[in-house]
Amino acid sequence: MAEKPVCMSTQTPADEDIQREDYIRCLSMLGHFGFECLPHQLVNKSIQQGFSFNILCVGETGLGKSTLMDTLFNTNLKEKKSSHFCSTVELKIQTYELKENNVQLKLTVVNTVGYGDQMNKEASYQPIIGYLDAQFEAYFQEELKIKRSFIDYHDSRIHVCLYFISPTGHSLKALDLLTLKNIDNKVNIIPLIAKADTISKNDIQTFKYKIMNELISNGIQIYQFPTDDKTTAQVNSSMNEHLPFAVVGCIEEVKVGKRMVRGRQYPWGVLQVENENHCDFVKLRDMLLCTNTENLKEQTHTQHYERYRRFKLQKIGFTDVGPDNQPVSFQEIYEAKRKEFYDQCQKEEEELKHKFMQRVKEKEITFKDAEKEQDKFEHLKRIQQEEMIKLEEEKRQLEEEIIIFYKMKAGCEILQSQGLTNVKKDKDRKK
Repeated sequence: MAEKPVCMSTQTPADEDIQREDYIRCLSMLGHFGFECLPHQLVNKSIQQGFSFNILCVGETGLGKSTLMDTLFNTNLKEKKSSHFCSTVELKIQTYELKENNVQLKLTVVNTVGYGDQMNKEASYQPIIGYLDAQFEAYFQEELKIKRSFIDYHDSRIHVCLYFISPTGHSLKALDLLTLKNIDNKVNIIPLIAKADTISKNDIQTFKYKIMNELISNGIQIYQFPTDDKTTAQVNSSMNEHLPFAVVGCIEEVKVGKRMVRGRQYPWGVLQVENENHCDFVKLRDMLLCTNTENLKEQTHTQHYERYRRFKLQKIGFTDVGPDNQPVSFQEIYEAKRKEFYDQCQKEEEELKHKFMQRVKEKEITFKDAEKEQDKFEHLKRIQQEEMIKLEEEKRQLEEEIIIFYKMKAGCEILQSQGLTNVKKDKDRKK
């Protein structure tokens, strides 16, 4: 059997003070070992587990977001039409199980209902930012668990945001710029010119040029199809020049010649959705579902989520290097934070104890003052009671004297009446 070269990584022994770099030796294979089948194992495992893809559709009501989703996956996702009179922006989340040949796809479509219908522009994009951060936070909390279950966990992080631009032909609206500027560091953005059949071909090219200039001048980062893979570099590079895609959505079929195609019938002819000369729908579908799906998911994890995760850990106090710019382990940071937290708790406990003792002393002084007031009150109460007893005694004596007085008065009146009677009798005798 012919020899096959293979590269093996070997690490040299490192001294305690000197860290040596790894080097790679290329060896020749003298036989068949079988690890060339590893890609097939990954393919089989991926097919068994299935795939997931999460799409966020942002755009004003009536731009054909739901219709484009139906057209992309060639099915009726059965979404009800949204009203133009929503007081707040609501995020409508729908999850579908799709199957193409033996490949299963768990598709989640998040639609912004009522976006752009508010007078306050901030009220339009804040719910979107809140939702994106909430999905990052849910994944972050799952990562922090002691017992994680990523196999059964439904990753709801948004992999791509399809931003629908109104086909005005002039420029981006203030709401578009404000929203894109606030979400470009949280999600992969692919801008789309919605309902491109309402603009002429020349106007579309001019409109695309204006949009890209506005995005660049405002520092808004949109998703660029990767060009580092040789197999897709050429097509991705050419597709980057077609951004934003001018798309038309339609699931109805019309007859063109002897065949049925998906498109719209107009008095001047038929607009074919899957005709690249009519719109960029095929370009979007190929870039989104055929070529760069995994790259979108990878960018979501390695860039947007890592940025959120780094911010959260730094906010908690974790870092990769210490004060001396030397690498520190997670355990060291944890122990340092634990000690810092313990010291903080001890400090707060001492402060609480000190405050408690002060309050106790204040209460004791208050109680002592209250006791003094109570003693004073009791003393006054006793004096009052003694005075009341004296008054009662004087009242009793006075009542007795009054009774004696009335008795004496009655006796005097009797004696007086008797005296008057005797005097009258004496007068009668003298007569």
